[in-house]
Amino acid sequence: MLKSEQPRYYASTQYILPADQAETARLNEQHIIILKAFENRLFLAPLNLNTGDRVLESAAGSGIWAVEFAEANHVNGNEVEIECIDISSKQFPTTPGPPHVHFSIHSVTSLPLEWVNTFSYIHQRFVVLALNDSLWRSSIKELFRVLKLGGWIELVELETKRLHSNLGPCTDKLCSWVDKLYAEKGIIQDISVYLCPILEEAGFIDVHCETREVPVGGLVKQVGNGYTGEHCGKVCMAMKEFLINKGVSDFVTEKEFDELVEGAVPEWNNSKDAYVRYYTIFAQKPVFS
Repeated sequence: MLKSEQPRYYASTQYILPADQAETARLNEQHIIILKAFENRLFLAPLNLNTGDRVLESAAGSGIWAVEFAEANHVNGNEVEIECIDISSKQFPTTPGPPHVHFSIHSVTSLPLEWVNTFSYIHQRFVVLALNDSLWRSSIKELFRVLKLGGWIELVELETKRLHSNLGPCTDKLCSWVDKLYAEKGIIQDISVYLCPILEEAGFIDVHCETREVPVGGLVKQVGNGYTGEHCGKVCMAMKEFLINKGVSDFVTEKEFDELVEGAVPEWNNSKDAYVRYYTIFAQKPVFS
């Protein structure tokens, strides 16, 4: 059963996924899937970092990416300083990690003033479900400000536009509610089409976008990577607070919602067509500004 007896913790009324240990476990699973989708590369930008360079990971969550990035640089003889930020400390690790990885509470829409021209590389992943147009524009301007001249930014995001239909009645109903929630929150669809010009408007150059499609359900074993129906069910359960209490789901009861998600899981698992689309978008701050 996917039902959780524990109340979920949400760090923001804008961000529709929780910031708790259950969500941390799901995100750590997702990290492995995304890494495989991008050929086991932690980054795609053409980096040339040296010992002492500072790196910012925005929306760090548990810091799993930052820890692996620090370890990979250590193996190569570089000791980079990584600042991991998030709007909540709930998902920060409770045990000490690499000495050059630091965690602090900050919003990407309002970074410390003293960080101007500080970081040689910025990595951010999966904030599309937290930002509307205004917040995206504020965050990109802030990231441009704190990036060093010649530094690189890398944004990893998922497509929120529905990519498939007719997977089954439970899935179609859930997706219609999710679409309504996205519209209510101002969540951006066609995220790659949206983000690339926003980066250029902020002053970034050499903008690149790479796309990967990750299967859901029936093709996962064949491909060797992807999401099970159960993982997708966890995502829906994580959104339950917003989907059943905010008026987008026709005021169903919690029991009805749980049964609907349980019904959707085998529909996803039996599908040969469902997939999730991811983008890695990277760009450079000009050497001369």
